[in-house]
Amino acid sequence: MKRLFMLSLLSLAVLAGCKREGEPAAPATTATPGAPVAPAPDAAAPAVELKDVAESTPDYIIGISYQVPASQHPALAAELKKYADAARADLIEAAKTRGQPGGATSAPYDLSLSFTELMNTPSVVAVAADGSSYTGGAHGAPLVARFVWLPQQQRMLTARELVRDDKGWAAISGYVREQLHSALSQRVDADDLPAEERAEIVKNASRMIDDGTEPAPTDFALFEPMAAPDGKLGGLRFVFAPYQVGPYSDGTQTVEVPADVLIPFVSPEYRSLFTGG
Repeated sequence: MKRLFMLSLLSLAVLAGCKREGEPAAPATTATPGAPVAPAPDAAAPAVELKDVAESTPDYIIGISYQVPASQHPALAAELKKYADAARADLIEAAKTRGQPGGATSAPYDLSLSFTELMNTPSVVAVAADGSSYTGGAHGAPLVARFVWLPQQQRMLTARELVRDDKGWAAISGYVREQLHSALSQRVDADDLPAEERAEIVKNASRMIDDGTEPAPTDFALFEPMAAPDGKLGGLRFVFAPYQVGPYSDGTQTVEVPADVLIPFVSPEYRSLFTGG
């Protein structure tokens, strides 16, 4: 049944890819008044073709779907393909050992990965990658990545560049922890558990939250831009993959941090991206 389910997903991915071929191309970006002068978008970057992948062998099943335009920002497209190619290569390599002594399992391995566009403006382009890679065990390993591209500067925006000092990360960490602890309390209260069981769950989950939100850019590497009515960014949505701030059953968790909390700590060259910056 699992194999038939995956094959159905692959068929849907291929059909989605066919549909996208007839969609109109995205409009070319234009420079924002007052923004730094930069070369034409991806002028020197070679074209990259983002083709959906549907593979099925006795050892593995792979489905990769690109719900994003490739021609507008070839350098960004190259990063997306690099991530997908690495995930595919890892799965195929793992599948080679599945029948060998010491292999994790004899069940078929599978990879499911999709890329979706979150934002596309002259200043910021954002893409989400979500999926899983199954190489044995109770469930697949989550694949979660976020790509925030700055067309006018021709580079990726990273957490380390966005906020460069410890004070900033301490403030962001404190805000995010408060939101996660509040959400945890609401979930546990909704379950109406006995007092002792509730206390134990809160204790363990709180430890995971604190461990996964240390005041450093490495724990906040995944984020999505939040659009504001004025066309700028109203804040950032930080993304935490399963296991980072909670058990696998809690799934991917997010916390929205508004611009007014971020701006005092954002590097000067990026403040103009935000409302009020």
